[in-house]
Order: sequence, then structure tokens, then C-alpha cells
Amino acid sequence: MAEAKAFGRLVARWGAMRLLAAFCLIPALQVPAAAGDHIRLAIQKTGTVAWELAVIKAKELDKQAGLDLDIVELASTDMGKIAISGRSADVIVSDWLWVSRERSLGATLTLRPYSTGIGAVMVARDSAIHALADLAGKRLGIAGGPLDKSWLLLQAAALGTGVDLKRQATIVYGAPPLIAEKAAQGELDAVLEFWNFCADLEGRGLRRAIDMLDIERGLGAAGAPVVTGYVFDEAWAAKNADALKRFFAMTDKAKDLIASSDEAWAIVAPLTGAKDAATQAIYRKRYAEGIPRRGVEAEEKDARALYKLLSDVGGEALVGPSKDLPPGVFWRGG
Repeated sequence: MAEAKAFGRLVARWGAMRLLAAFCLIPALQVPAAAGDHIRLAIQKTGTVAWELAVIKAKELDKQAGLDLDIVELASTDMGKIAISGRSADVIVSDWLWVSRERSLGATLTLRPYSTGIGAVMVARDSAIHALADLAGKRLGIAGGPLDKSWLLLQAAALGTGVDLKRQATIVYGAPPLIAEKAAQGELDAVLEFWNFCADLEGRGLRRAIDMLDIERGLGAAGAPVVTGYVFDEAWAAKNADALKRFFAMTDKAKDLIASSDEAWAIVAPLTGAKDAATQAIYRKRYAEGIPRRGVEAEEKDARALYKLLSDVGGEALVGPSKDLPPGVFWRGG
């Protein structure tokens, strides 16, 4: 009976279509480790976590760490949220704002910083757009939807300069690949894209007109705020503290290898989808820039400053009922 009620709540919360998609998860990559501690990961198939796991497998870092990784590849990050909420995964990668919303609704999820990588407003190389004010009257593509975190921050920054982008620009929402293609074809004057699509567009000759890291700092962040993190349940982390410590040491090593080792990058480069060495180099540069280098205190402080702005602009639909960043969003276990 309890399981049936839990299933019903999951359907109501995420929607029948998303739940159906969750049942289609296929274990795509098994990285065995003899007698190792078992960790289930649900990752986006085309995400950078897959890059790191490829290096981990090739270098046998999992075996060195004494870990048995059970990997499920997903078509989207939303499916990862379903997996962690339904306890069919131990660890996923998602953004801190989603974790804070879940905690405000009673969940006990927490995260450890994964990446500070954030996108930019991309324009044609010869575009006259260089600042927020230049977006007025233009066709602006937004990767994602009306509640995309970067889009809300961009709006808040623009309002500070007297520009209401929702009123003064023509806004086009769409999936990141579609928005990127429209930018490359010149159908839009500017696009707000995720960092990896920005890297691809840079390789295709577009330029970064407005860097979202500059926007974050202009809105009160002291450094490069974390964007995404490894997400897991507090109770599970407490029971698996030693394995989790080894897991993070392993993934940190994989990150550093990707950034610094040409041998490791040769493993990753084909996974970027970039067709030429110059674009692959841009991917590598942007990836390396996104490796978190700060402590939890600094990350939490910046997240708290940005949360207030996001709460004001996005409201409860974005952040949930909490007006302030809930305690425990950032894991302090190591």
C-alpha cells in the first residue's frame, strides 16, 4: 500500500509522460570493479559526466578507488531527477536551484559542486551587440524556457540598466540545439545558450557578446558560482561516506586529467561532437574553466545572493515556497 501511494505521488509530481520515459532507462555502460563499493549513477548520455566516465574506465580509476559503478545513460537531465527522486539512482548531476526547491518541499537531497560552467549571449562576429542595452529591439533566442536560470538572471541584470527584455526584445524559446542552429544560420540576432553550445558556436565563428559569469558577478556573486553539482540523498551519503569520498577523489582526478593530459583529452575529444581540432580546443578550454576550485562556504554565499534575485524574478514556480536558500543544499560531508 505504501509503495502504491508513493508511486501515485511520483506520477502526480512529474507527469505520466516523464515517468514513462524513466522506465525506458537502459543500463548502457557497466564499469566493473572487483568487490568494490556499489554506486548507481544516472547521467545524461551527451553530458560531460560521460566524458569523465570514459577517462575513468580507460584509466581504471574506478578499480583503483575500489568502486563498482553502475551507470545508466539518460536522454535528458529531467530523467535523472526522476531517477534520484524514485531512488533508482544514488547520484545524478543537476543544478543547485533544483536541489534547493526540492529541499524546500521536504526532500533531503544535497549536492557537491560539479561545474561552474555557464553560457553566454552569442552573436555573429560582426554584430553590433556588445552590451545588455544593445538587445533592445532585437530577436533574442533563449535555450530552455521562461524559467531558465540564466535567462532570469539576464533579465534581472537588464532591468538594472533600464531595459525590460521581455517587453523590449522579441523572445524566442527553444531547445538548445534548435536555438544554436538558428543563431548559426542568422535567423536570430542573439541567443542565450548553455556553455557547451556556446563552445560549438564559437567554433562556427560566432562570438560571446555577454558572458553570464559577468552577469552573475554584477548581480552580487564574488567568484564563479557553481551551476551544477553531484546530487544525492543525505541519508545515503551518511551510510556510504567512505565510498563517496573515494568517488569524488576519482572524479576530481578525471577532471584534472581531461584539463591537463593530452592523452586523456584524446579519449574525450570524439565525445564532444566537434568536427575539427580548433573547436575541440574551445570545448576543452571552456570545460577546464568550469572545474570548481572554491570551498563550500564561498559557493553557498554566492548561491544565496543569486537565490534572492531568482526568487524575486521567477517566484514560487521556480524556487518553491522558500524565500531564502534552504540550509543543506550544499553538502558539508567532505
